[in-house]
Parts: sequence; C-alpha cells; structure tokens
Amino acid sequence: MDTFGSKGRGAGTEDRGKEKTEPLEPRTSSLEPTKHAIGVFGGTFDPVHNGHLRIALDAREALGLDEIRLIPLAQAVHRDQPEAPAALRLEMLQAAIAGRPGLVADDRELRRSGPSYSIDTLHSLRRDFPDSSLCLLLGDDAFSDFAAWRDPQGILDIANIAVLQRPGQQLPRAPVLEQMLRKHRASRLDPARTGQILFCPVTQLDIASSDIRSRVADGRNVDYLLPSAVVDLIRQHGLYR
Repeated sequence: MDTFGSKGRGAGTEDRGKEKTEPLEPRTSSLEPTKHAIGVFGGTFDPVHNGHLRIALDAREALGLDEIRLIPLAQAVHRDQPEAPAALRLEMLQAAIAGRPGLVADDRELRRSGPSYSIDTLHSLRRDFPDSSLCLLLGDDAFSDFAAWRDPQGILDIANIAVLQRPGQQLPRAPVLEQMLRKHRASRLDPARTGQILFCPVTQLDIASSDIRSRVADGRNVDYLLPSAVVDLIRQHGLYR
C-alpha cells in the first residue's frame, strides 16, 4: 500500500483494482470512543525521509491518534517497484523512528506475497487489533484515485480516511469523489465510527525519495533530508549507487 501518493515525490496510484463499488454510509461501530486509535500510513519508503516523518507526526497530533503504523509495501501496483531490498527498507524505517513514541514500523505487507492492496492490509490490522479504530492516511493525489481502488466500499466499512492535505491544495472535483464526500465527509475524527472522510492539513517538506536516490547515485550530500541513521545505512550497504 502506498497511501501518500504524490506526483514527483516517489509515489503514485498503487492501489487500483477491478472492483469498483459505491461507498457505504458512515456507520456506528462497536468501538468505544476511548479505544486505541491507529493511523495506517503506507509507502515504499525507498528511502524513508524527513517529509514522511513530519507528515506522520502532524497527522498523529491533529487527529489524536495513539499510534501510526508505517507500513512498507512489498509489491507496488501500477508503479515502479522499489529499488532497495525489502529488508533494508524496513531496517531504514526502524532506524528512522527508533525511540519515537507513537510511530511503529509494521512489516505485515513484506511478509505477505502478492501485490500490496490496502483492503488486505486493513483486514489484517482488523484481525490483529479488533477493538481499535483504524484511520487510513492518504495523500491528496492518492485520494484523487480512491474510487478506482480495489474495494473502496470495504475500506470505508472497516476504517476511516484522513486525506493529508498540502498547503494550497484544492478539494477534489471529480463527480464520484464529490458524491463520496457528501456522504462521508466529517469535520473531526470520531473513533467510534467508520466510513468517515476528513481532511488533515500537514507540513509539506519538498523532499522526494526519487531525488534522494538521484543525489546518492551522483555522489551528492543528502544530510538533513533524512535521518542520519538512514544516511548511515545507505552508505553502509551501498544503496542507490
């Protein structure tokens, strides 16, 4: 799952599928408002950088989430596959968030074979955390294609969606998304419900994994674009050369 799809920032529409269904109405679940609230943030993290981490912190604070699970995808859908091996992408992610409360590196997609679809990941999380609220964090570019994802109805059935909105970004105007927002838009996250869509402003650092890879390949400095622990791992393993 690559939920922060952003053109020019090493991400795209990773989650398309053949199934297109109408969204469900927001509904009350059996979750209590005080239950553990989990943010779900997927991506290639090839490599993880400070832009990813700043967005995760912003979303956790603004939405009142107890934790955000950062989930590296295994096999991309409708985009280039990651360059770094899965094990090293996970190691870089773990190093980047070491000692940071509320951020968790989750390897469930790397342990699962086949394409990384968000609906499968959310079902897996629901099995592991049956009493928790799930909130899928999407970049605005990714959300613009959400209606074409695999089983959008199923996603809204078991989770909420927070669209991470960059400064100056306009609301989507596609008719199918406008209809979806009329049914599902919320002004604040209610962990006792599913099927909510809300917008969450985040800090946009103009950092791209693709640019970092290019800089490394050219022998240029990448300090302060990503955590020093990640820079050390890139150098140690000769990644992106």
